[in-house]
Amino acid sequence: MHTTKFTVRAAKRFPSAICRWNSTAVEPPPAGGHLPSIATSQVLRTTRDAALRTPGLSWADEDSSGPSRNIVGGRETRKMNTYQAVRDAMSIALMKDDNAVVFGEDVAFGGVFRCTMGLAEEFGKERVFNTPLTEQGIAGFGIGMALMGHTAIAEIQFADYIYPAFDQLVNEAAKIRYRSGGQYNVGGLTIRTPTMSVGHGGLYHSQSPEGFFMGASGLKVVIPRSPIQAKGLLLGSIRDPNPVIFMEPKILYRSAVEQVPIDDYELPLGKAETLIPGNDLTLLTWGTPVYHCETALHMLSSPSPSMEPLVPTSLRSAKVELIDLRSILPWDVETIVESVNRTGRLVIVHEAGMTAGVGAEISAEVQKRCFLKLNAPVKRVTGWDTPVALQYEKFHIPDAIRVLDALVETLTY
Repeated sequence: MHTTKFTVRAAKRFPSAICRWNSTAVEPPPAGGHLPSIATSQVLRTTRDAALRTPGLSWADEDSSGPSRNIVGGRETRKMNTYQAVRDAMSIALMKDDNAVVFGEDVAFGGVFRCTMGLAEEFGKERVFNTPLTEQGIAGFGIGMALMGHTAIAEIQFADYIYPAFDQLVNEAAKIRYRSGGQYNVGGLTIRTPTMSVGHGGLYHSQSPEGFFMGASGLKVVIPRSPIQAKGLLLGSIRDPNPVIFMEPKILYRSAVEQVPIDDYELPLGKAETLIPGNDLTLLTWGTPVYHCETALHMLSSPSPSMEPLVPTSLRSAKVELIDLRSILPWDVETIVESVNRTGRLVIVHEAGMTAGVGAEISAEVQKRCFLKLNAPVKRVTGWDTPVALQYEKFHIPDAIRVLDALVETLTY
């Protein structure tokens, strides 16, 4: 009562003060700003219909030899983050394949990222079990099991620790089919491992070692960007007739959330996906940087007042084609070359260092195949050629600002 009377009297004597008092009628910006984040990304498929219409998705219960259909009736989805989608894929693999086993450090307890949570209880400790702390032993054991006809799904706890297993993977797993003249193979081997930066992982928990396997003929390397991709590509990797290293961007385990089909499905290995079509520049990336690139495209088309002087007006209507490579080895040469031949420009973004990285191989091949069509040099935006720092890790990884700078530089060349 007293407050109301005071407000009325104050309004009569100090109208301007009351106007200022009510100035909060203008909605303040959100805490994260207006730029897209992983949580609000338009790349993620957050509705049932969008999830069921994921390009390239093939249902395991449909005859692949029949005509392609785009029927989504009777299919259900469930909200999942990436680690739940990974767990769902392994659960399906274990349920449908009696020869499938899952093993690694702490996997029987659920794993450090909870990707194997409950699998030991569901399928038994003879099929989901812990190993000693030996990455070379995990890979070698997996190779042996795959040689004996098992579907071996091994986990290396962090990609940073995969180097002790390098000899087993590159000299044994990749070469056994050739070495035995086709009598033996380890196509049943899949190596799962968390990769890329997390913001504070430093030199032993934020590496991106996919480039080290580029010369290992006989291996495949896959990196998903989201829950739908993780489930479909992991099931595709497990069933692929070649050994696959499946690298899961660890910061996306919980931050990327989609409606994921609950049925058994696969996504094709070796195929890139065009996320945003365009004609002026090709922006190629994989894993976590997909979302940094999406943010950079938003900054290019709608720069903030502080960024406006740095982004020429003529570039704000540029149509940039964003492509997720997905399969690092073998990479989709045809899709990338077709895009660059149309756009005349290519920017490659990855978290690993620049020297001899995946971007270097792609740059060389694109230069060879698209030389006369290029309007600017191929640009790479990468991590620095240093160990991932213990401090200020965000300065090490290629963020949206660095990607935006590369887009402006390449478009104005």
